[in-house]
Amino acid sequence: MSPEDILARFAATATPTPEARAVMRLSLRDWVACGMAGVDEPVSRILRAHLAGATGPSTLIGGGSARPAEAALFNGATSHALDYDDTHFAHIGHPSVAVIPVALALAEQTGATLDAMLDAALIGAEASIRVGIWLGRGHYETGFHQTATAGAFGATLAAARLLGLEARTTRMAIGLAATRASGLKAQFGTMGKPYNAGLAAETGVEAALLARAGMTAAARGLSDLQGFGPTHQGTAAADAFDGLGEDWSMSSVSHKFHACCHGLHAMLEALAGADRIEEQVESVTVATHPRWLRVCAIAAPKTGLEAKFSYRMTAAMALRGVDTAAISSFSDATATDPALCAMRDRVAVLADDGLSDMQARVTITTASGARIELFHDLDAQMPLAARTERIDRKTRALLGEARANALRQATDGAALPALSALLAGKPDYSG
Repeated sequence: MSPEDILARFAATATPTPEARAVMRLSLRDWVACGMAGVDEPVSRILRAHLAGATGPSTLIGGGSARPAEAALFNGATSHALDYDDTHFAHIGHPSVAVIPVALALAEQTGATLDAMLDAALIGAEASIRVGIWLGRGHYETGFHQTATAGAFGATLAAARLLGLEARTTRMAIGLAATRASGLKAQFGTMGKPYNAGLAAETGVEAALLARAGMTAAARGLSDLQGFGPTHQGTAAADAFDGLGEDWSMSSVSHKFHACCHGLHAMLEALAGADRIEEQVESVTVATHPRWLRVCAIAAPKTGLEAKFSYRMTAAMALRGVDTAAISSFSDATATDPALCAMRDRVAVLADDGLSDMQARVTITTASGARIELFHDLDAQMPLAARTERIDRKTRALLGEARANALRQATDGAALPALSALLAGKPDYSG
């Protein structure tokens, strides 16, 4: 059976497990908070101006409405503007920012319940992870941004689920997505990166709606020799779709608790053990998986956005007590602060292919010659209760107590209009 056939059947028939639904509900809460906190970011302001005058059934984060594809574009980019949303390391991408905007926009158009929207988002997220695995690391290492590429196929599956497309039509939608999916890692550190997420979401809506209207496409646009996978350095991993619909990869998604690239998080979690250091730090060596050196190796960032992709600067921030969980910490002033830059220059970053891409090892040498060894593995599963507590802490920091409480009530409930109303209100940053 082809990947297209497997995915089309999955979109129509999958019944998520309670565990997968619970994690997806937390990802929804996390996504909303990131989106509401990102409405004043430049990429969001530019896209809002671009959509000026748009109307439709689908809510724009921060107020206004548009057609579903337009809303998916705006909400996808806005929710990724802070680069603070969830990540899946097998997928090598951010699942929620490409699929939740699609599920929300089409659920509002079709009158679906919040639970139906959540299931569609979960099916889309799971599909994007499996397609990301199918494409493989070669696709990513070549320079493609899998949040955008694999994410476009997940977005299409989310749309197909909500629109109730039959298998042949879903295969056409996948074929249309194959000819639109795009996104480059060269955009990292620019507004092009969140725009990639918006493009994936927009593609999912457009591909599904056009297929439903009768537009045809290559039945194997993803997997054919001239299809998306082979032409984009995909490896066609044979086991990528094993257990699809039974084993939910989304259950092991990683949520961000630092406002920077997820490749930095293992190091930052390791450095949380360095708060006992009272003497001067002479040098710091960070060992990480080699692939992160293509993503997070900006040695001397000049802007807050560049600092989000810098091992050296974020290590310096952590060592000097700057809160890396706070969005406001990643400012241009922080990136050029003399004391932080002096600490940054004591940090060396080394590739270690003996580490997984979810691990980091940090060695700190102090003025007295003492060596402190720190290690963290993000793959260590976090219990659901602990994950919930940290996400609730994060949403309070992003939105303030009142809005965070309203968000929890809305995402724990079943009424989609309550969530839409919360998204439409401009967030209060006063806390």
